[in-house]
Amino acid sequence: MSAHSTAVDPKSASLWARHYPGHDVIGTRTFGFWLYMLTDAMVYAALFASLVVLSHASNMVGGPAPSEFINPRVAYEETIALFASVLTYGLAMVSLKKGSRRGVTGWILLSALLGLVYLGLSVADNVNLFQHGITPQTNGFLSAFFAIIIYHAVHIVVGVAWMLVMLLQIAKEGFSQNVVYRLINLRLFWHFQAVIWVFVFVFVYLQGVVL
Repeated sequence: MSAHSTAVDPKSASLWARHYPGHDVIGTRTFGFWLYMLTDAMVYAALFASLVVLSHASNMVGGPAPSEFINPRVAYEETIALFASVLTYGLAMVSLKKGSRRGVTGWILLSALLGLVYLGLSVADNVNLFQHGITPQTNGFLSAFFAIIIYHAVHIVVGVAWMLVMLLQIAKEGFSQNVVYRLINLRLFWHFQAVIWVFVFVFVYLQGVVL
């Protein structure tokens, strides 16, 4: 050690900030929403596990095979509608960064309309199945099938309603802190539904065609 080096005062040295300002409100609330989505993902995981197990036993307990009633074309149309809705909501968030109220409200409104298109296709498909006597009471596989489809559809209803509420809040409050963090959480929620739909499309519709 050089004789000219200066000693470091241990009282002034620190590996952390002594006056931590704390998390910002938006970051804290977004983290909490991530925790909620984790619990929701666990529910979906349980439903998918039940579907896979029961799909192999459906022929032994009676009822039609999945390939006899699953229509991948309808699922494809639902996929286009839902993914287009996610895309338009993403464009709304781009407008939010630019501070454009008109852009945010316009894209959110279009996203909500596309979400309603998805719901219309889903309801029409389920009504058609019920009209042909394909119900959750038929066998275990159909119970899991309808549970996943309806559970996901309920999330879409919540998302669309959330968008409509946000349109009112934007018109009333503008881009306040509360509005911004709710828009961010809604973005997480809506993208999460698209990710879940990928699993629904693969494990419910595509797998059902080959069973």
